[in-house]
Amino acid sequence: MLTIRDLKMTMGARVLFENASLQVNYGDRVALVGPNGAGKSTLFSIILKKIEPDEGVVERDEWTMVGYLPQEAEALGDETVMDVATGRANEIPRLEKRLHELEAAGDVASPEYLETHAKHDALNDPQAAAKAKKMLAGLGYKETDFDRPAREMSGGWVMRAHLARLLVMEPDLLLLDEPTNHLDLLALLWLQNYLKNYSGALLLISHDRQFMDEVVTQVYDIAEKKVISYAGNYTDFLRQREANYENQVAAYKNQQKEIQALQEFADRFRAIPSKASQAMSKLKQIERLELIEKPTAPKKPFRFQIPPPPRGGQRAISLEGVHMAYGDLKVYAGLDLTIERGERTVLVGPNGAGKSTLLKILAGVVEIQKGERKLGHNAKIGYFSQHRADTLDVNKTVLEEVMSSAPTLREDEARGVLGSFMFRKEEIYKLTGVLSGGEKSRLNLVKFLVDPPNLLLMDEPTTHLDITTVESLTLALERYEGSLVFISHDVHFIKHLATKVLHVNAGQVKPYVGNYEYFLEKTGSSGDARAALTAS
Repeated sequence: MLTIRDLKMTMGARVLFENASLQVNYGDRVALVGPNGAGKSTLFSIILKKIEPDEGVVERDEWTMVGYLPQEAEALGDETVMDVATGRANEIPRLEKRLHELEAAGDVASPEYLETHAKHDALNDPQAAAKAKKMLAGLGYKETDFDRPAREMSGGWVMRAHLARLLVMEPDLLLLDEPTNHLDLLALLWLQNYLKNYSGALLLISHDRQFMDEVVTQVYDIAEKKVISYAGNYTDFLRQREANYENQVAAYKNQQKEIQALQEFADRFRAIPSKASQAMSKLKQIERLELIEKPTAPKKPFRFQIPPPPRGGQRAISLEGVHMAYGDLKVYAGLDLTIERGERTVLVGPNGAGKSTLLKILAGVVEIQKGERKLGHNAKIGYFSQHRADTLDVNKTVLEEVMSSAPTLREDEARGVLGSFMFRKEEIYKLTGVLSGGEKSRLNLVKFLVDPPNLLLMDEPTTHLDITTVESLTLALERYEGSLVFISHDVHFIKHLATKVLHVNAGQVKPYVGNYEYFLEKTGSSGDARAALTAS
């Protein structure tokens, strides 16, 4: 289906990879992994023929239909959600235009014509609308949203509609670049289950290790200019990579010992006539060796100890008889809730159930219509929302922003934490006003970690983080001494942190005093997390 051989790609003076080979066969489930900037998205662009490699061969079966989900969606006009999911507004006209161009050029036998025709036929199938509704529902849309203008919705929701369109087309090869970034937990679990049973092949980039563990059966690691294949899921890859590294270290050390012994013999006896020929033989033996490069250790999570927050009371915060509505939409009526000191609580439930609203109520950033919000003794609240830019001073550099958040922090400590969250070298001197959305999100995380509150409220904190950074954040929060309430779609993150689950649905908040696995067990849904999350 897809074969890549001896690929070399440079960006400026930097070599991303060379002599790279990769193969995807029908039905394969493959993940591309590697640090940020290693070249994963660039490899996608090469496969999609958007850019040309410096060297190498990229071969695609001429009958293969390829579908691609980028990280960000294109601009929208007046099309509805259903128009996006079925391709009626933009995709079908674009495909028709390209077909006419290829027909006029006489390229009706070309692979591009065959693929374009196949996509056009898939979207014009009589069942396309029904399939689109099924995909949209699985990805969290309500039926009342289908005819809404897509531009009224957030970028994350628009990405879901584009993903639905891809699934309607059922490409032979799906290329997905961070497909879980814009999904809540429920939609992620639906997509995970769907892809496990998908008939085509899958090549994805993801920072969600649990998602990869569930879906993929092969991993290609892009690191140190190489692309290395590993059989199994992401956990299998980590285990094999560590074993390979230890073997490479042993081989390198053994060769260095051999070289040292040969060199010592030559140095000792080259001046002695009777031994000179043997000494020269040892030097030639060194020259004939195929030198083993000193292996680079796999990147490890950065271990950072969050400073102890000010000690609060046993009750961190409580809500009593809280009513909350947006116009005619009632979210909560008579809600009672208590968060105890030291609890790590995850909010789960269907989209639109009120999870983010509950965090905002706890943070005091929305006004409740009725009831009381009572802070515990000496409470210091930190709210990490999905919209992080407003808390940064646009005239400060990244380093200055962190240092001003924790006056007792040493500069070397600040640099270390920033480095673990992918701010390196000259990047720490960038003004916060020019940072991307992902960079602003990471910087706000660092600010919370160096000057922690004793009640930390976090809405999707792992978005825009790579796997190693998510692991660093997880390790830090595991040792955090305050109270944590969070929303996340990262199951690995949830499993490692949550000591309590609040199931939010239909205006009700039901507590489960135990971890995520306990929640699934108690709801009778260990094998079907979707049912647990939608149960009222």
